[in-house]
Amino acid sequence: MSLLTERSYASLLVKCEGGVATLSLHNPARKNAIGPRMVNELLYALGDAAEDDAVRSVVLTGSGDAFCAGGDFAQMTGGSAEDELPPKGDYADLLLAVARSEKPVIARVNGHAMGGGLGLVAASHFAIAARGAKLGTPEINVGLFPMMIMAVLARVVPRRRLLEMMLFGERFDADEAARLGLVNRAVEPSELDAAVAEIAAKIASKSPVTVRLGLSALAAQDDLPLDEALPLLRERLSLCLATDDAREGLMAFLEKRPPLWTGK
Repeated sequence: MSLLTERSYASLLVKCEGGVATLSLHNPARKNAIGPRMVNELLYALGDAAEDDAVRSVVLTGSGDAFCAGGDFAQMTGGSAEDELPPKGDYADLLLAVARSEKPVIARVNGHAMGGGLGLVAASHFAIAARGAKLGTPEINVGLFPMMIMAVLARVVPRRRLLEMMLFGERFDADEAARLGLVNRAVEPSELDAAVAEIAAKIASKSPVTVRLGLSALAAQDDLPLDEALPLLRERLSLCLATDDAREGLMAFLEKRPPLWTGK
């Protein structure tokens, strides 16, 4: 067994099956609101998934009927639990870990995703939302502002629409989230698992090393000007061409057969 499924968590449920590591936020009494403990446990779980060769993709979801109701203010002001793992980082570190993950992260939005929960959705590589789920940035209604999640939201939502969301404290449905680009698509609740599994299966059919190099390059070139991004990507292409899987893929194409990936 790997560390991924061996660790004991207080606010996270972890399952690994068929190359998919499913991390379920588990704070049912507070609709999976996220606080320091959950953030820290997610950082450990994501790190373990990154080191586990059997894991091809990571699914983030919530226990019960909510994805994540936002920040757990009670935990934020209640101090640290004695049995929590040694500190690994805060919420900003978590958003970076999700966005920079070299294994695709799929947000399975099974219910409401507000504030900090919406940040996780925006930072993920893919997101599928069940109809009936509400997403939004209600922080301004309690005298706060969605400071931390602004950075990841700005990468997927047009600026003027983002300002409306943040300044009006909007809540919107899954179909509107799809129109905004916050999620890939909205589906009926009964179709959610199949839609997530379809993405995971497509990822699993590709070369693991190519996926890793591609996501690493994508994160590295984010926010770079074009004259810096292109030389960096030229170097990353050379790394990709040097892999066994690239050679196998090209040979399989020429021989008109399916490639046999080794992940090297």
